[in-house]
Amino acid sequence: MNRTASAFWVDSPGRGEIRDVALPAPGEGEVLVRSLYSGVSRGTETLVFRGGVPENQHEAMRGPFQEGDFPGPVKYGYLNVGVVEEGPAALTGRTVFCLYPHQTHYVVPANAVTPVPANVPAGRAVLAGTVETAVNALWDAKPLVGDRIAVVGGGMVGCSVAALLARFPGVRVQLVDADPSRAKTAEALGVGFALPGDALGDCDLVVHASATEQGLTRSLELLTAEGTVVELSWYGDRKVSLPLGEAFHSRRLVIRSSQVGTVSPARAHRSYAERLALALDLLADPALDALVTGESAFEELPDVMPRLASGEIPALCHRVRYDSRSR
Repeated sequence: MNRTASAFWVDSPGRGEIRDVALPAPGEGEVLVRSLYSGVSRGTETLVFRGGVPENQHEAMRGPFQEGDFPGPVKYGYLNVGVVEEGPAALTGRTVFCLYPHQTHYVVPANAVTPVPANVPAGRAVLAGTVETAVNALWDAKPLVGDRIAVVGGGMVGCSVAALLARFPGVRVQLVDADPSRAKTAEALGVGFALPGDALGDCDLVVHASATEQGLTRSLELLTAEGTVVELSWYGDRKVSLPLGEAFHSRRLVIRSSQVGTVSPARAHRSYAERLALALDLLADPALDALVTGESAFEELPDVMPRLASGEIPALCHRVRYDSRSR
């Protein structure tokens, strides 16, 4: 039987389209998944959509099930939640998360999907990939009880980090962003909020996720002596300047990168699968619904993605809904 599915492709920078794709029958050890939701991570995915992935990062930035190459045509994405329609008995009928692009149906190895816990709604589970990034960042950051912490950048990743830090005992957590509307998100997550100029200083730890030069500079300013900035931002092909000649050396400040492509060395004994399963367990918290700020139908993606990339549609995670009749 011939099977087809529909997938969103970036045809060329700034232009997307829905394409029909051939769908193989699942073989032994594979699953056929029908998508329920996928998520657009506004930072990375709109960078891909604009064609902003540097040439020397084309291989490093490849998604697990990406097709095509940067800058395009390319099928890219990594926040997919669906139902297993065919496959091993233990998975058939289960709701699962997969690092798969925006596509109505797909076939992948069974070990590429992670069951979604029963207490996590499918619509919230699209956040799993971003919460996984936050978990890895905190493994790198190693926050301690009583730390004074700022999260600079109230996007999807920054808010996920702040949400997890809100559970740490005795910490002072403040979300810092230039957009005053992020105050409502911070309140929903249970953390404080400040505009950059009003942020509390003397921080032991600052997690930077604004992807701006100004945000990283402000992060350094907020540190106490010997404090650390954990840098989560992905700048693509943009260059960043920093004031490293002022008090950077005398105050013995630290800038440390964190990247979800590898498990933090602090937890090298943990597997990728364990990290993702932990992220899904953490999504039982309904406060994280505040990170889903918009929704549209899959068929609307060619029109929606340019508006997300331009900022016309403000979003943290934009959720894509799949009609059960879609093929």
